[in-house]
Amino acid sequence: MSAYTNQDPRLHGIKTKIRVVPNFPKSGIMFQDITTLLLDPKAFKDTIDLFVERYKGKNISVVAGIEARGFIFGPPIALAIGAKFVPLRKPKKLPGKVISQEYILEYGSDCLEMHVGAVEAGERAIVVDDLIATGGTLCAAMDLLERVGAEVVECACVIELPELKGRERLNGKPLYVLVEYFDDI
Repeated sequence: MSAYTNQDPRLHGIKTKIRVVPNFPKSGIMFQDITTLLLDPKAFKDTIDLFVERYKGKNISVVAGIEARGFIFGPPIALAIGAKFVPLRKPKKLPGKVISQEYILEYGSDCLEMHVGAVEAGERAIVVDDLIATGGTLCAAMDLLERVGAEVVECACVIELPELKGRERLNGKPLYVLVEYFDDI
């Protein structure tokens, strides 16, 4: 589901604050830069508020944020809805025992890790990131949480690039996005 279809005036303000950087980090990529959104306190607050409005009162106990930009949006959402924030990190970034989930990228593979014991069986979780493109990272995050018995209620992203069909890779898991970019990839 895209929030953008509901005509909330905050969504237009959010979308206009996301800068598109052509040919970054390599030729042919239209990079969706959220740092310009973060520079605008109203747009940043509106972004957090829209997610909080969606998840408050839904019995979510875990907000899992994907490194690195999920760490920007996840903690304020978690605080506002009374949930814990669980960072999902790249390999060798977390001290102590971790559980890992490898996933395939367009060119190669990567891995996400989470502390053992950070999430317990039966907890209700959302996964937060800035953007969904092909969906590989979100799938790995969901797999990691589900392996320890959590119920992943939904994935939440600020931006979706629908033409890359990442939503289709989520195996029917709900995805909530604030803005979509169709022509900017």
